Amino acid sequence: MTLSPSAYALLGLTAIVSGLVAVLTFALLRLGAAARDTRRALRGDRMETALLSAALQEAVTKLKTQERVMAARADASERLSGEIVASLTAGLLVAGLNGELRIINPAGRRMLELPDSASPEECRQALKEVTLWAVIDECLRVRSPIVRRTVTLPERRGGVSHLGVTVSPLFDGGGELHGAICLFTDLTAVKDLEEQLRLKDSLAAVGELTAGIAHEFRNGLATIPGYSKLFDVNALPETYRPYVEGIRAEAESLGEVVTNFLNFARPAQLTLSRVELRAICERAADEVRADTRALGGEVDVVGEFGVIEGDEVLLRQAFSNLLRNALEACAGQRSTPRIVIQSEVDAALKVSRITVDDNGPGIAPADRDRVFRPFFTSKRSGTGLGLALVQKIIVFHNGRITAATSPRGGASFQVTLPLAG
Repeated sequence: MTLSPSAYALLGLTAIVSGLVAVLTFALLRLGAAARDTRRALRGDRMETALLSAALQEAVTKLKTQERVMAARADASERLSGEIVASLTAGLLVAGLNGELRIINPAGRRMLELPDSASPEECRQALKEVTLWAVIDECLRVRSPIVRRTVTLPERRGGVSHLGVTVSPLFDGGGELHGAICLFTDLTAVKDLEEQLRLKDSLAAVGELTAGIAHEFRNGLATIPGYSKLFDVNALPETYRPYVEGIRAEAESLGEVVTNFLNFARPAQLTLSRVELRAICERAADEVRADTRALGGEVDVVGEFGVIEGDEVLLRQAFSNLLRNALEACAGQRSTPRIVIQSEVDAALKVSRITVDDNGPGIAPADRDRVFRPFFTSKRSGTGLGLALVQKIIVFHNGRITAATSPRGGASFQVTLPLAG
């Protein structure tokens, strides 16, 4: 069967249309596949982004947690450092390379009597006065530690008179010097104990050396008044009587001096018991109260008194001598005696401090260390052994006594004795 040309044309057109449809269908299928692949890729990217975001969020959270932990540790470390510095019983200060005061702890302020309100510059000036800053400057200058240097304070501050000082230079990680750290401790008790031991040894040596000599003097002096009493004064010519009476008076005076010196030189034999210091001071005050009132004055006993292990008889003798000395000083100046025994108890140091003040002429600063020496006296009729005996009694009770100026303008004797127990 022969097809006409129109039929061939129709068949060709149909074939072309079929091919176009096929191509279009294939293209549409490819586009659909590409769209599906794109959607899958987008979903995968969103998941990866979400995962990455979650990981970053978790990392940030961990970093913040670590930061909080580190900050808490830093705060705890700073608090611990502050607590350590504040709790030290020794004084601590840190100085900068340019001489500025960076740190001083409460114990250091207390030893040097620096108020909490004092500025660093005020503290630095106070440290210069006690030569403590000079030790720090020396350490910074030589760039090496200064170990166990003793510094003596010009006057007692807070009961402290001697400091043991150790200063070390501060270096950074690169070995550069940027300051110094200073530790200082109170050596007053140690120095006082050393002084007591030296004084005890000295008193014992003096006693052994002189007791025998004084005893021989007393035996020789005993014959002088004995022979002088053989004379009948009334039978002597008038011109000779004063000489015999003078021999008797001088012999008795010398005998009294020798007896007092023997009491001072004799080794101390303590009969220890628990002693109420208030009772001791009250009895000593009663012994001089009548004579004081006769001059229009008064003796007062005030304050808190402690209990010590001591010899009641010797302690009463010591305080009686102090009060009698104060009364004689006031009477010699012809002023109305005003004598006060004042006491306080230092529970921290376990000592009782008793002060005997008067309104007499006082003691010259140059004589304050000499008044306790045997035979030193400023009185015309004194033997110079009363205060020496007082010091011996106090020292053999493991105490100490010093002389100063009373707030009333007279003398002030300050006695420190260890509490019982």
